[in-house]
Amino acid sequence: MSLQSVPRPAGARERRVRTGGVDLCVAELGDPARPTVVLVHGYPDSKEVWSQVAEQLAGRFHVVLYDVRGHGGSTAPKPLRGGFTLEKLTDDFLAVADAVSPHRPVHLVGHDWGSVQGWEFATVRRTSGRVASFTSMSGPSLDHFGHWIKRRMTRPTPRAVGQLLGQGAKSWYVYMLHTPVLPELAWRGPLGKQWPKLLDRFEKVPRGRTPARGESGGESGGAEQADAYPTASLPDDAAHGAWLYRDNIRARLRRPRADAHAHVPVQLITPTGDAFLSERLYDDLEQWVPQLVRRTLPARHWVPRTRPDQLASWITEFVTAHEPEPEPGHESEARRESGAGGAAVSGPTGKARRESRARRARDLVASGPYGERFGGQLVLVTGAASGIGRAVAFAFAESGARVVVVDRDAEGAARTAEMARLIGAPRAWAETVDVGDEEAMEKLAEKVATEYGTVDVLVNNAGIGLSGPFLDTTSEDWKKVLDVNLWGVIHGCRLFGGQMAARGQGGHIVNTASAAAYQPSRALPAYSTSKAAVLMLSECLRAELAGQGIGVSAICPGFVNTNITETARFTGVSAQEETRQRKRTSQLYGLRNYPPEKVADAVLRAVVRNEAVVPVTPEARGLRLLSRFAPRTLRAIARLEPPL
Repeated sequence: MSLQSVPRPAGARERRVRTGGVDLCVAELGDPARPTVVLVHGYPDSKEVWSQVAEQLAGRFHVVLYDVRGHGGSTAPKPLRGGFTLEKLTDDFLAVADAVSPHRPVHLVGHDWGSVQGWEFATVRRTSGRVASFTSMSGPSLDHFGHWIKRRMTRPTPRAVGQLLGQGAKSWYVYMLHTPVLPELAWRGPLGKQWPKLLDRFEKVPRGRTPARGESGGESGGAEQADAYPTASLPDDAAHGAWLYRDNIRARLRRPRADAHAHVPVQLITPTGDAFLSERLYDDLEQWVPQLVRRTLPARHWVPRTRPDQLASWITEFVTAHEPEPEPGHESEARRESGAGGAAVSGPTGKARRESRARRARDLVASGPYGERFGGQLVLVTGAASGIGRAVAFAFAESGARVVVVDRDAEGAARTAEMARLIGAPRAWAETVDVGDEEAMEKLAEKVATEYGTVDVLVNNAGIGLSGPFLDTTSEDWKKVLDVNLWGVIHGCRLFGGQMAARGQGGHIVNTASAAAYQPSRALPAYSTSKAAVLMLSECLRAELAGQGIGVSAICPGFVNTNITETARFTGVSAQEETRQRKRTSQLYGLRNYPPEKVADAVLRAVVRNEAVVPVTPEARGLRLLSRFAPRTLRAIARLEPPL
């Protein structure tokens, strides 16, 4: 079942938790009998930063959000100085955990300073047994950070110095927050008023409706209130939160703990476009975290607001993998949900439960080179029954993606989906569709969105070959090649690209063009025209969708050994001659023997790097250069008769 099909809660239940002289505002969603997931916000946010993620998780878990002391609905310590130390924040967390889940450990998720706190909770001894897992994003352990700095200062190689200077530049705001009085004046003045606009402009965080001071959505915390981000308490939250930095940064970086080893499994989600934290901060993390799963996300700092779907998916996978199964004799969750009565069914042995949990945890670690980037994402590939499409589907499957295999060859698509599951895809589905059929593609898009979710990566790969002189190419021939090669791409981009844009959380579109897109040929007028159109369509879409975080890449493979030559049509010749030319073309491609797996590698690399046009084979790269710097040479080559 996709996250989109999970029932969404109507509202949250609020309670107050008293600890250390402050009252914490705690909100709960979902069934308290389910595993508890605690979401901790960062600076200068309040718990509402998690509202979209929390709503998606609440269909499966008992979700708890609380305002850190001095933020949102929680009261501030008096005096502020010394009231925000990590030790006191740990007291707050334990008080919340004891209140919402007194008998079971909780799964912890933190962003920004919520993640900084989470590292403390996951590494100090007094929280042992109270935390089942930790998902960290955009907030390092201050202890790990301190050791990271010391190692690079002890051995100041050029690379180490570059990393120190790079992170030092990104940390400009930390220095500002240590100045007295000025941060408070700024936040309660112009900065607080302009903050929603700044988030929108620089972080692409959609502006929510911010209620006026004193306005409330009531105890239920309805949908309107949940969408109110940033909240009206922002100026005070930010002013109070400055003490998070003042009470902790210098003390911990100067004297980092030597025993800051995580006693729980950790999932690290790293936004690759984070303006405040370098990815290099986490290079040495394995020595501190025995059980570590890494994920990367092409996003900026505020991922709880810009990528809630992906975060909810990864959190769900990680929590599920590390949630202990019910003890024998205990009523199962499935039995509670169904309301079935009768005696409890005997459960698995303790050893079997441990092995099952270890197996689920291992499944989170994709084996491909891009497992951190694509694990759990939804990828749709057309023309995937064979050739390049199948290789692309397998490459994404090896990287841990969920794969939708689309082809008009039903048996071939089913085989690809089955192999994708064996290779490493958590889920893989086969869909039989002719991409040139607009109505069929609309039905496919509706089905995928309803049953599997919004596609994260779309690969429009389906294509057919057609060779022969222009004057021997009939209107029907043109229609067949354009329906698949061009209209298939248009349908895919319009339907699935439209869903990406409507979701507002980015994505990537890959269109398979060809070196024939920029190499004219007397033998390929229809095929080259269709691929040139795909190339230009990709360039136009890339410009249009860039502002919505959607990348578009055109892949130009060149001569690749696939079965497209076995199914290509040749116009203006007899059936016997067509068979001979098809066989001869297949032999030439076989002699070239460039494998489709290399094209698949180029596709994944293009998505990770957000590359615009990707010539793959050496001849494709050479022809691309000629098209830009020596077009007359290409025109001369175009006049040559193919050696068939």
